[in-house]
Amino acid sequence: MYYTPHYPVLPPSQFYPVYTIGPYVPPRAYPPVDIKIFESSVKSFRLLMAQGSLLLDRLGDISFARRIMTAAQQGNNAEVDRLIKTTGLKIPVITQFTPTGVNFILGTQTTQAHPNNCCTLTINMKWGQ
Repeated sequence: MYYTPHYPVLPPSQFYPVYTIGPYVPPRAYPPVDIKIFESSVKSFRLLMAQGSLLLDRLGDISFARRIMTAAQQGNNAEVDRLIKTTGLKIPVITQFTPTGVNFILGTQTTQAHPNNCCTLTINMKWGQ
């Protein structure tokens, strides 16, 4: 008697997990974009940049910088504010300083038509160690 091997005709079937897909969710509908406020903010920020440039030009004067730093070192906030006002800036500036640095925060002015401040430019500069 002869032995004849029997080979399976088909390979064993593999198990594939079944994935279910949930119900179709249409993309969210967004309202049309309104750029009026953003456009106004861009215009206001251009003013802040111009005023910031004016401040930096004035701070570049060695004599003026020395007076600001001296008043700050003595803790004379009123003199620092007075000196900043002499720069001719047309917007409010808040000055904060420590022995190692100074921050000038320039903000847009609020009006009755625009009661919220839209933009702020903060200039952080190191002036000590």
